[in-house]
Amino acid sequence: MTTDRIDRTLPMTVPAQDLPARVRIHEVGARDGLQNEKSVVPTEVKAEFIHRLAAAGLRTVEATSFVHPKWVPQLADAEDLFPRLADLDGVALPVLVPNERGLERALALGASRIAVFGSATETFAARNLNRTVAESLAMFEPVVARAKADDVHVRGYLSMCFGDPWEGPVPVHQVVRVARALMDLGCDELSLGDTIGVATPGHVQTLLAELNEEGVRTDVIGVHFHDTYGQALSNTLAALQHGVTTVDASAGGLGGCPYAKSATGNLATEDLVWMLQGLGIETGVDLDALTATSVWLADRLGRPSPSRTVRALSVR
Repeated sequence: MTTDRIDRTLPMTVPAQDLPARVRIHEVGARDGLQNEKSVVPTEVKAEFIHRLAAAGLRTVEATSFVHPKWVPQLADAEDLFPRLADLDGVALPVLVPNERGLERALALGASRIAVFGSATETFAARNLNRTVAESLAMFEPVVARAKADDVHVRGYLSMCFGDPWEGPVPVHQVVRVARALMDLGCDELSLGDTIGVATPGHVQTLLAELNEEGVRTDVIGVHFHDTYGQALSNTLAALQHGVTTVDASAGGLGGCPYAKSATGNLATEDLVWMLQGLGIETGVDLDALTATSVWLADRLGRPSPSRTVRALSVR
């Protein structure tokens, strides 16, 4: 599969009222997108992938995870990969750390942005972290404190915010309670995860409103939608209408979750950029370069990209 540079007269720009002028895309393809791949992707391919994403204009690219290789073998090369990204000036390269040992590994390589990964439900916390929700928050407390002492930016991921494959619907107040606890630890940013892709726009706006009422400001919230039921873009638009300006997405729509088999691909970055361009919202991303990057990676993974925009803009 190849892609040619085409006339970028489409999408036609037709702004909508009361939307942000600019959105920061938190690109998760290199970490969340690749972590569930069955075949190990070579480190040099990951490094080039991240460099290509940066060249396409993405200024936040989540690079890897310092988790034990036993749990996520795909990311066992974190120590080898991260130094290969040292030349990416002006690009934030957050890394996921599960515990104090992961933080130590990340700090030893000069990481300046980290993320912890919590759950709004007990079942997923047990399956993903082998702990209760309260125990996982206790595990994160020294991680966040140490990171903040070293002037490291901390993102708090919260998964299963809209539904859980074992527990079903997740009450909004339950999500708000855990989100507030994560922020009280000292997190700088909160990413709300629709891990199995069951959110709908009204649910999104209700959760955001409840978080605001509990003192979690909109400007520290990001949204992370999966497209299981084709709702990721509509849910993103609902978040934008509420004032959210940080959106997680994965180049080519790659991704899932090794601990929740019903979690399908992330919102594709290309699909997001297409919608934002049509709305006149700035992202700084070159859609053609990004599409070419996803085509390049798809060739190396041996299958086409699931992104509809990549497919539409690609020429076989």
